[in-house]
Amino acid sequence: MSELLGIVCLILISALFAMSEIAIAAARKIKLKIMMDEGHHGAEQVLKLQAHPGAFFAMVQIALNAIAILGGILGEQALTESVSYYVSLVYQGPLLDKISFAVSFLTITSLFILFADLLPKRIAMLMPEAVAVRVVTLMNAITTAFKPLVLFFNGVTNLVLKIFGFPTERKDEVTTEEIVAIMDAGAKSGSLQAQEYQLIGNVLELECRTLPMAMTTRESIVFLDLEDDSDTINQKILNNPHNQFLVCDGHLDKLLGFVDTKQLLKQLLRGEAVHLNEQIIEKEVFYLPETLTLSEALNAFKSASEQFAVVVNEYALIVGIVTIKDLMSSFMGDLVTFHGEEQIVQRDSESWLVDGATPMVDLCRVLGWEDVPEVNQYETVAGFLIYRLKRLPKRADHIICDGYKFEAIDIEGVRVEQLLVSRYKEGGAEFTL
Repeated sequence: MSELLGIVCLILISALFAMSEIAIAAARKIKLKIMMDEGHHGAEQVLKLQAHPGAFFAMVQIALNAIAILGGILGEQALTESVSYYVSLVYQGPLLDKISFAVSFLTITSLFILFADLLPKRIAMLMPEAVAVRVVTLMNAITTAFKPLVLFFNGVTNLVLKIFGFPTERKDEVTTEEIVAIMDAGAKSGSLQAQEYQLIGNVLELECRTLPMAMTTRESIVFLDLEDDSDTINQKILNNPHNQFLVCDGHLDKLLGFVDTKQLLKQLLRGEAVHLNEQIIEKEVFYLPETLTLSEALNAFKSASEQFAVVVNEYALIVGIVTIKDLMSSFMGDLVTFHGEEQIVQRDSESWLVDGATPMVDLCRVLGWEDVPEVNQYETVAGFLIYRLKRLPKRADHIICDGYKFEAIDIEGVRVEQLLVSRYKEGGAEFTL
């Protein structure tokens, strides 16, 4: 009976070590930090243990191996005679001792596998943080008690790792991929709402998107010419009710500054003819290079406290204008809808009308298209079409790629204004017309 009780105690102790090992290894750093902020002292200890796990794992392996050896010894003593008695009731041949030993071995091994390994590890995997914060203090105490053995085995392990060029310490770095995986899991479980999921995803993409994906392009910029008369200025403001207008001398590349429409309104209220003069033109224009990411652009706006910026290329030519509203819209997406600004309009379940300037990442999100070929070679849907055609498209030109047909349906000059994107139903073989 004492030997059986000893086996039960060994199984329970082995289960504790197995559970502790899995729980501390599987505990998520982000959740532990949240628990630490909420006042869980054990969470801080687990984080420290995860940062330097060598001594802990050495102690666990020493304990588990010692328990396994003791379990085998006690098991043979406790069960062999009893098993031999019951086996002898049906068999008394020369193999009686070997059969009894085999049955005893399988019984003890099965008990340890089930109750000392599988069950505790499954429990630890289901709630690793909760288990880890409860056992970490005890594990630290046992590690200290076995310090001489732990130092020896841990030192040998570190030496072997260094010989083969492996790191000896764990580096916890939360990557974008891990955050996306957590978001996906939260969205599937329902703990993360669809709007929250979309917003966080857009924010993470700010480092991947550049200014051309959010700006008003050069050909769409409405500016005031220094030589414009009152009627021309009034008409431009009526047709394009912006807060500020660029002021140029003849053409866009001779930029003089910008004017606030409030200044022109004051002229109108005083009964004067609306006109441009040096007093109302602000010459300090905020410039941004087109190579900036949207995240970098937001930081630049924050530092400059400006409402809009003129975007220039490497040759100092103006390629567009970007405003705070443009940047906010880039990651707010469908959460904030502005009249007349929809870039992707779904016609039916199989086709979409797409503005040529639509960022390719936005279209891919709508289509659920993940493996886009050579995505670093273009930014917009029009750019994708041009890249695949290897020339400027004409009306009705199209390509078929990965089961989708991209057809240019509205061309203005060399600009692709609108495309029709539809599912290709004949297998999606890729070719170009």
